[in-house]
Amino acid sequence: MAEDTNNGAVAPAGDLDQQGAQFMVEKIYVKDVSFEVPNAPAIFNTEAENNLGMNLQHNVNRLSDNAFEVVLQVTLNCTQGDSTVYLAEVKQAGVFGLFGFDEQGTEYLLSTQAPAILFPYARQVVSDLIQAGGFPPFLLQPINFEALYADAMQQRMMEGSAAAEGAEGSDDSARHLDS
Repeated sequence: MAEDTNNGAVAPAGDLDQQGAQFMVEKIYVKDVSFEVPNAPAIFNTEAENNLGMNLQHNVNRLSDNAFEVVLQVTLNCTQGDSTVYLAEVKQAGVFGLFGFDEQGTEYLLSTQAPAILFPYARQVVSDLIQAGGFPPFLLQPINFEALYADAMQQRMMEGSAAAEGAEGSDDSARHLDS
């Protein structure tokens, strides 16, 4: 029988070498929700053009050796000129169990697959909030988390090489980059 770990990730039964690497969804939940319409009800009578800004972030927290919490935060800020129409923020979270992956594979899965699994849930909560706030239905378009990860890795490599070039004569800078 598998033994339960600290936060839900259950070690697979049997020999891991025979089973291979495993990526499991243990739990999906809404961690935090906020919706504001600061200028209601007056904002419903205006017909100015809306501008929508979206911010997307994800954070990973290690819960145990094989369990990770991934939090996908979606923030939408809809404005008309200087006035806020609405502000919606959703933190959709999940606990994921990973067994048999190296550090690079674990980072890849937690940065691409976990957010991709969470995104449809966050999209639904955002849509429901906006519609419940008295606005027309809104559906976030799909996000390519693999492309975002590739861009972040490329950015990290460029920053690393630029920092290494700037630190050639300075031992303190090199130590700071490694820590």
